[in-house]
Amino acid sequence: MISFLAALVSISSCLKDDIGEDWTDDLKGKMYAEVWNGGYRAFSLAPVADPDTFKFMVNIATDQLPTQDITLTLEVNADAMNRYNALKKTDYKLFPFITILNPSVVIKKGTRNAYVYVKVWNANTLSACDNFMAPISIKTATGGVIVADPVNQGSRLMALPIANQYQGNYHAAGYFFHPTSPRTIDMDKSYSTLTCKSVNGDYADLGPDYKMDLIVDESKVVMVGTKSTYKVKIICYGPTVFEQLDEATDLITGATGVTWNYWDINAKQFVLRSRYNNGAAWREAQEVLTKL
Repeated sequence: MISFLAALVSISSCLKDDIGEDWTDDLKGKMYAEVWNGGYRAFSLAPVADPDTFKFMVNIATDQLPTQDITLTLEVNADAMNRYNALKKTDYKLFPFITILNPSVVIKKGTRNAYVYVKVWNANTLSACDNFMAPISIKTATGGVIVADPVNQGSRLMALPIANQYQGNYHAAGYFFHPTSPRTIDMDKSYSTLTCKSVNGDYADLGPDYKMDLIVDESKVVMVGTKSTYKVKIICYGPTVFEQLDEATDLITGATGVTWNYWDINAKQFVLRSRYNNGAAWREAQEVLTKL
């Protein structure tokens, strides 16, 4: 559920569209229907059949509070998504399972805001490698209110990335080799979807300034002992330069000369080795991330 601060409810908005600007900075005597902080947002879905719901706020931008009730109607607007794709060079597809729970919204006189609720479901039937969007636009407004451009302030263009199988919570166990403070790693972590075959999360136990992407090569199953695995590429981010180890001892089997990091398909584990140089010496992290 996407939430907004309650304080926003009483604030008038006057944000300009990037394309097709349909109002000026001067709101005197005018009213515009918009989505609060409209345009593109993202809402990740678990790959399950169960429904999920997101909400967003619609607003009447005006210099005076409305003196009558204003009714807005909303619709799924594939044209707005297609215009966004053309402008941003993206390839979003219409999410096929969308219902606007309150397609007609009344904003009471003396107020400016109301919420719209949207339900989506059946994410498990779709490919996590496709890019989906639920483009919800204000279609009409009563009382002489002008509807904002649907590519920007007139819509919530909600991207709906489907979480891949690697997203989730993990327990990290391993060792951090350090010249002055070597230590074990024993902690829980969370990794979130980047693409259909990659996730991002914390690196070793070094805190929020150090992150890593884990990119899984699903094109071929490779064997480590008797284990079926996919090779994994690590990209680390932090104040220093990282590199993936080219050769190491496998943390699970003890096999030497293993030349890749990997995802254990059956055990649902990442087995990872990487290192960085902080000037004086190399620091090496060896971790087994077991999905909880």
